[in-house]
Amino acid sequence: MPDSRGSGDLPPAAECERLAAELRALREAAGLSLAELAARTPYSKSSWERYVNGRKPVPRQAVEALCAVAGVPAGRLLALWELADAAWSGRARPAAPEPPAASAEHGSARPAA
Repeated sequence: MPDSRGSGDLPPAAECERLAAELRALREAAGLSLAELAARTPYSKSSWERYVNGRKPVPRQAVEALCAVAGVPAGRLLALWELADAAWSGRARPAAPEPPAASAEHGSARPAA
């Protein structure tokens, strides 16, 4: 089964969608087209298009670059990035439950007499 980490087959996690929406809003508030943003950062227009539409994980440095170009502190978006990155990488998934302890450990199994 395909996963949601950039395959495009399943919707990205809510954290990833939120980060993409915030990046889009910041780009628009700064009055930058994707081409202008690409010209002012080390990332291409097509990369920015994938990032702001939530189709690819956003590098932390891209978040920092957009904040710098827009003239806003990066703290809030970096906090969102941490959540989104954990979702993209799978670190945000809950751990599998531990198997139940052997019945002998709970005293329910007794040796034959």
